[in-house]
Amino acid sequence: MKKILILLLLVLIFTAVTANADFLQDQKKYSRVSDAIKEKGETVKNKLKEKEIEVDDVNIIIVAYKAEDKLEIYSRAKNDSEYKFLIEYDICKKSGELGPKRKQGDYQVPEGFYYIEHFNPSSQFHLSLKINYPNQSDRKKGTAGKLGGDIFIHGACCTIGCIPMTDEKIKEIYLYAVYAKNNGQEKVPVYIFPFKMTDENFKKYKETYKTNSELISFWANLKTGYDRFIKDKKELKFTVDNKGDYIFPEPEQQIED
Repeated sequence: MKKILILLLLVLIFTAVTANADFLQDQKKYSRVSDAIKEKGETVKNKLKEKEIEVDDVNIIIVAYKAEDKLEIYSRAKNDSEYKFLIEYDICKKSGELGPKRKQGDYQVPEGFYYIEHFNPSSQFHLSLKINYPNQSDRKKGTAGKLGGDIFIHGACCTIGCIPMTDEKIKEIYLYAVYAKNNGQEKVPVYIFPFKMTDENFKKYKETYKTNSELISFWANLKTGYDRFIKDKKELKFTVDNKGDYIFPEPEQQIED
């Protein structure tokens, strides 16, 4: 029985690896992806080599800051324990205001801890990466049945709740994500913060929004994850409680979301 279980486990691992290995080839069938590789492939490879990482060994984390209009990518080799800052891009246009997305049509960019759930190589915004909004926290804190969806990191420079990066920038960002997915990173993390949540910044925004205790409480919860990521440079593990708050166990107790 033990041998059978081991054999089944090996088959599952082989199947997962094979499926991911096919991902890049499938993406190359789309002209915008193949063009992005021709135009930006060497740029991406050289940037990774600065961190001593190869494209066939990279994992990434995407971090966005709404107030600063910045999107950052952190990278690591698959067997490394910590991520390193790789590159920063300007987000080209704003939508909504600071604060999470809580209902359809509010024009808000979500805030919280997400991952890429779909790659769109034929997007009307050139190339796009769909995040898994609404997540468990959003469903518990937002307007039930009217949460909206279809939140992307995409090309072009227009938005009604997404993160627009221009066509040129999305080519690079999309490739980093494709390579990570191809290397077996099933859920590329995307962390979206209202601002860089340093103690100084949090104090400033806490004072600015002091009449909105619910928002301050939500941001304090996000800051717990922000502080953990900035300190450890590791993918965050968390659960969501019945109020929609993120729970971050101590590192030795961390569990998969």
